[in-house]
Amino acid sequence: MLFWVFLVGGLTARYAAGWRTLGGALLLCVPLIDIVLLGATVLSIRAGAEPTVWHGLSAAYLGITVVYGHRTVRWADAKFARRFGEAAAPPRPELYGRAAVADAWKSWFRFLLAYAISVGLIFGLVVLVGTLDDGAPLLVWLNPLTKVLIYSLIWPIVTTIWPGKAPEPAKENQ
Repeated sequence: MLFWVFLVGGLTARYAAGWRTLGGALLLCVPLIDIVLLGATVLSIRAGAEPTVWHGLSAAYLGITVVYGHRTVRWADAKFARRFGEAAAPPRPELYGRAAVADAWKSWFRFLLAYAISVGLIFGLVVLVGTLDDGAPLLVWLNPLTKVLIYSLIWPIVTTIWPGKAPEPAKENQ
């Protein structure tokens, strides 16, 4: 949640209010939130707190934000810049044929990286807890993460089989 608060706050300060320095400072806080979350999770467990599903969620969230956070900030920054008239709309990518196949697989491998980081953090917390039995609430997140990984594989496979065709050139009325 704080990710979005600092992201929207930073972009609003930067573009809507014109406070570039404050906006930049708030945007710099976005990746720091991940470090604070990881530190709080580790400190909580090391202090003897019983591991919960929420500790596992923080590990899953961190894996995803490490991979997608920078892209999300860039995307939102471009949207705000366009909304407040400081940038033109970028050209839309033409995703058909090989470009569509490459994009679909890059997207899936990006999520595979997020999955690997999340799973690594979850098992790191389990090691910190001590045993698999004690870390069972953390492992709950392996099920949905694995399902998303497998289900998201459908799109690159389908795109590889049917990559789409280039759009027909516009015909002029004669």
